[in-house]
Amino acid sequence: MDTVKLKQARLRKDNMLNAFVWLSAALTVGFLFWIIWYILSNGLQFVNWDFVTGDYSRTGDSQGIFPMIVSTIYMVIASISVAAPLGIMTAIYLTEYAQVGSKFVKVIRFCTESLAGIPSIIFGLFGMTFFVTIMGFGFSILSGALTLSILILPVIIRATEEALIAVPQTFREGSYALGSSKIYTIWRLILPSAMPGILTSVILSIGRVIGESAPVFLTAGMVARIPDTLLDSGRTLTVHLYKLTTELFTIDEWNQAYGTATVLIVVVLLINMLTKLIASRFNKATY
Repeated sequence: MDTVKLKQARLRKDNMLNAFVWLSAALTVGFLFWIIWYILSNGLQFVNWDFVTGDYSRTGDSQGIFPMIVSTIYMVIASISVAAPLGIMTAIYLTEYAQVGSKFVKVIRFCTESLAGIPSIIFGLFGMTFFVTIMGFGFSILSGALTLSILILPVIIRATEEALIAVPQTFREGSYALGSSKIYTIWRLILPSAMPGILTSVILSIGRVIGESAPVFLTAGMVARIPDTLLDSGRTLTVHLYKLTTELFTIDEWNQAYGTATVLIVVVLLINMLTKLIASRFNKATY
């Protein structure tokens, strides 16, 4: 009898835990879809070809956001180009070369965790002081990209490190047993196996770059025109949205804000789906 009651009590606890897990998952997904639906339902009606491709700095169209889209793309490409190689190489060193438990490794991990916890506005102040003023880059895409590359570096390092650790040790042992060098093993075996996880870190970093506003307008400026070079100032979509939401005096500015938010969400979703597709291709090629 006691055994039956004990089983019933355990079953009730399991059911409660399962219900809590499913409820948490449903709330998470529900919040995501609610945000997407709210923005798209309010902003999709104001998005058209002229709104996306208009350049009011040259044509007089006060609603065009094409310069902001170009500036955002430049910012993402430049930031990832700087942060991804540094982050991946650092993760490779920590997992494949560094001695486990060494003081140097502890220092690197402490610095990485400290960078991850610093508010983004501090990165903006640092970038404005160092890259804009001391280095002489001025308010430019380059200054913003270098600042954001430092900001996203901890994300890339940590996620890449976890992806490399997840690669089975037998892969390394088998490669070394066949006479392969360490660098060959890392380049031709470990990195391809860990590529889905590395791409996940890139996804997170791209989302962070697109979503930041404070470090960008403190380093890249807010000039609403297409930058000719990386040394020109530019306004990203997030900074443009910030500027619109601080000047909501007319219904037209509300419409522009919702339209810009819609384009921003669509861009992020497209980047995520494209990167997931590439990651799945790597998975198939590896296994």
